[in-house]
Amino acid sequence: MRFLKGHGTENDFVILPDPDGEVDVSAALVAKICDRRAGIGADGVLRVVRTKQCPEVAGQAAAAEWFMDYRNADGSTPEMCGNGVRVFARYLIDAGLADPQEFAVATRGGVRRIRVEPNGDITVDMGKPVVRGESVANVGGHEYTGVYVDMGNPHLACPIGDPVVQLDLTHQPGFDTGVFPTGVNIELFNPVGVSRAVMRVFERGCGETRACGTGAVATAVAAAALSGDTTGTWTVEVLGGTLTVILDEDTSYLSGPAVLVASGDLMLAE
Repeated sequence: MRFLKGHGTENDFVILPDPDGEVDVSAALVAKICDRRAGIGADGVLRVVRTKQCPEVAGQAAAAEWFMDYRNADGSTPEMCGNGVRVFARYLIDAGLADPQEFAVATRGGVRRIRVEPNGDITVDMGKPVVRGESVANVGGHEYTGVYVDMGNPHLACPIGDPVVQLDLTHQPGFDTGVFPTGVNIELFNPVGVSRAVMRVFERGCGETRACGTGAVATAVAAAALSGDTTGTWTVEVLGGTLTVILDEDTSYLSGPAVLVASGDLMLAE
């Protein structure tokens, strides 16, 4: 099958065009594709399929022609991916399958509105973040208290005093499985200056990634809460670049670059 490769602030994805829903993308196949030594290598897979072809999201077909069938690198199926939806949108635009200015994409987390900025960056309406209290992450024997932010997928965004560059995120941080029974994306961040944060992230189903879009929004929510705010524009520095998050009273927006870097024929089999 045909594939493309793209990334958003170095959070990278393999794109599988499957407009009529004819490809069986199993967890085993996804894991093989995402293997960085034996496969193409990626943090996840984006299957491009018409929304009406997928019963689980067919109710969104009137609002969005295309469904982002996103899978984590281990083959698991999360609810949402902020950088993934921007790369997905870039593919639709470049392939002539969507309005080059503004359109909608169906996801397991609901319909997401897309806007292309004058500089080429892609902005996504990420929906209103829901704060569900606090919890604790354990990294290298250190406990960090963070904010549980629901972005359609679960996040624990922890402000820390230790420099995030010094953290060892080669292993899954500890978390409360009673609070997060299906796992959680964990963000560790340093607030730096006004409306700015430096973040690292350990994503469930992937490990540490160079960026996480929903995690950037969760980080902005937690960083804003430190100063008693719920709105504003935040710059979030990740390993792969810089993302902009806008929080207002009704929703949140994620903005940043999304590029396609390669295409070819996939010869992997299960």
